[in-house]
Amino acid sequence: MSGTSTQYMNVPSEYWGGIDDAVAAAGLDAPVLALDLGALEHNIADLRRRSAGVPIRVASKSVRIRSVIEDVLSRDGYAGVLAYDVAEARWLATAAGVSDVLLGYPSMRAGAVAELLADETALARVTLLIDDVAQLDLVDAVAAPDTRGSVRVALDLDASLRALGGRLHLGVRRSPMHDVDQATRMARTIGDRPGFDLVGVMSYEAQVAGVGNGVPGRTLMNTMVRGMQALSMAELRHRRGRAIAAIREHADLEFVNAGGTGSLEATAKDSSVTDIAVGSGLLGGHLFDTYRHFQPAPALAFGLDVVRRPSPRYITCAGGGWIASGPPGEDRLPKPVWPEGLSYLPKESAGEVQTPLHVPESIHVRIGSRVWFRHTKSGEVCERAERVALIARNGSGDAEVVDVVPTYRGEGKCFL
Repeated sequence: MSGTSTQYMNVPSEYWGGIDDAVAAAGLDAPVLALDLGALEHNIADLRRRSAGVPIRVASKSVRIRSVIEDVLSRDGYAGVLAYDVAEARWLATAAGVSDVLLGYPSMRAGAVAELLADETALARVTLLIDDVAQLDLVDAVAAPDTRGSVRVALDLDASLRALGGRLHLGVRRSPMHDVDQATRMARTIGDRPGFDLVGVMSYEAQVAGVGNGVPGRTLMNTMVRGMQALSMAELRHRRGRAIAAIREHADLEFVNAGGTGSLEATAKDSSVTDIAVGSGLLGGHLFDTYRHFQPAPALAFGLDVVRRPSPRYITCAGGGWIASGPPGEDRLPKPVWPEGLSYLPKESAGEVQTPLHVPESIHVRIGSRVWFRHTKSGEVCERAERVALIARNGSGDAEVVDVVPTYRGEGKCFL
């Protein structure tokens, strides 16, 4: 976060204090989301730098603000969306006019699939993800091939690292298609099946993109993680390259999507990859504070009202239990960042309707004050709020709310 345009981000009183003042001046009630546009610009540029010319596909589940998705897609180096639900994919392809929407997960939602098949515009722009013949069968059960247009599909190639005869599995449990032969058989099956066009491949290396390798105080573990990630990427580049070459013998692929915010540099070195997915890195959740090779600016945060003072050293905020997905742990909790020095109570932590916090003796927080938190990822906060205040710095360097835009929830959308 260097450079004159972002220096204010390094000074908590200027950054968080400025956001707090701007939201208060705008009279916005809590819970309130605030998106600092300077920090967002920093992240957009830094992600593009890290991708080394490989186009970036916006992972919508980690943003969930349509206007921000549209804005990012208008920038050089960004193209297409990685959606998380069939209905969302259709909505983005039509309401937002996104011409290339890849569904990042298979779906068995017959009703949503039926609506997609009936929408000519969406059908031409949305690509379904598959890793099993049963997912093709669902589409045919909804509408036979001779009653609909051809459906665009992509294969989900497993990117996990497997060793010791499969007894060691590093990565997420996604697709059953791991080796070249499995991918080739599925590509051949789709090629022989009417009503489907195989146009792409997705392959997400979660063990690289989603695992911190610079956790403070864990030097040995960090060294081991970086070693695992280097080994995994070397194995994956070889296997994925062979798989893509084999699949291309059966299909004219338009894209090969891979990677994530944490793996941009490593994934960009894979010559078989044509675009890389990025979501949380745009808004800068604190999950990425544990990465050694990059650190996004904390663009998005949420503010909660202090509504109680149980005792002089404790306050209680309304709401706050906006927990990120993944293994339960402290790293999935929102992080209180302003005022500085606040901390959770171990026996209560972040609650659904109230969150008590310990207040250092040197800090004065009164009822009516606002406490600001950073989210762990990004999608979880936008599912909890209807609006986002956009913050910009004026000519004097003061923060001000320049617009308020809806989240997915604010537009009445709830997909998953």
